[in-house]
Amino acid sequence: MKSIVLILFAFTASLLGQETVLELDPAQTQVQFTLSDVMHTVHGAFKLKRGTVRYDFATGKSSGEIVIDAQSGNSGSDARDKRMHKNILESDRYPEIAFIPDHVEGAMAKATIHGTFRIHGKDHEMMLVVETAAAGDRLNVSTRFVIPYVEWGMKNPSKLFLRVGDKVNMMLLSDASDVHALGRVRPVAGTAAVTR
Repeated sequence: MKSIVLILFAFTASLLGQETVLELDPAQTQVQFTLSDVMHTVHGAFKLKRGTVRYDFATGKSSGEIVIDAQSGNSGSDARDKRMHKNILESDRYPEIAFIPDHVEGAMAKATIHGTFRIHGKDHEMMLVVETAAAGDRLNVSTRFVIPYVEWGMKNPSKLFLRVGDKVNMMLLSDASDVHALGRVRPVAGTAAVTR
């Protein structure tokens, strides 16, 4: 669920050198995941609750929060999803998954965002490599990351005849079937955008 983090970076070359605010549209953002097992690969998705990120490539500072609805996780199997929510994510107890950025490096086309990834009540340091493309006043973003959920203290759902991987692959991709994030960028009040 390295989620969404990617979003934070760069929006447009025309705003480089200024603090910029990126607002993600939950209706246009999808977070998808895959988990391997011995028979096949499980595919699923979560919904974005909210996402606003401030960043400044000139100073490297970033702040904000991208929040995923943990209770929205859906893999297409009611029985599997019930186990995921009750035994692994414990989504009644931990209803949100979040990324809190604190530093950004790079440029609009490709940036690295550092921050804290919060899942299952614990914080984990995370770095995301994000690729972005401006589309008018919107930003298409893509990133991929791995969540070592067993290493991070969550239960492995493997049973006697069912073995699943101990890591979940997360993707955020624009114009793809993985993860799609669409955000709107605006300069902070008092700054003027410079067109390049």
